[in-house]
Amino acid sequence: MNGNKNKPDAARKKQLLEEYKNRRPEMGVIALTCRQTGESFLGASKNTQADFNSLCFKLSARGFPNRRLQELWNQYGPQGFDLTAALSKQDAKRTLARGELPHFWQGEKERRRPTGKIEKGACMIL
Repeated sequence: MNGNKNKPDAARKKQLLEEYKNRRPEMGVIALTCRQTGESFLGASKNTQADFNSLCFKLSARGFPNRRLQELWNQYGPQGFDLTAALSKQDAKRTLARGELPHFWQGEKERRRPTGKIEKGACMIL
C-alpha cells in the first residue's frame, strides 16, 4: 500500500496555497437580529463568515462581552436570531457616495428618546 494516498501532490498543494493567498473575504457590516424583540446588534467585519462563526462560538460558550446580546442568546438560542451581512464594503461605498444612510440606520433618530437611550428595535453596536 502506498502511504502517500491521502497527501496532496505538490501541484495541488501549490494551487491550494495560491487560492488561499488570493482569496478576498467579504467585508462589511454584520448584523444579528433577535426575532422576538427586533433588537439588532451591528459590527464591522473584515471577514463576515469568520466573524459569524466567532460570534456564534462566543455566544454559545456564554462568554460574549455584550451583556444584552448574551442574555437574548441565552433566552432564545441561535434559532432565535437572524444573522446577516447587512452591508458589504462595496454597498457601503455606493450608499455613502450618494449621501444616504444605510438601510438599517433609516429611522434611527425617530426611535431615540430625548434622553438618548435607544428603544427596542433599534440598533446596537457589537
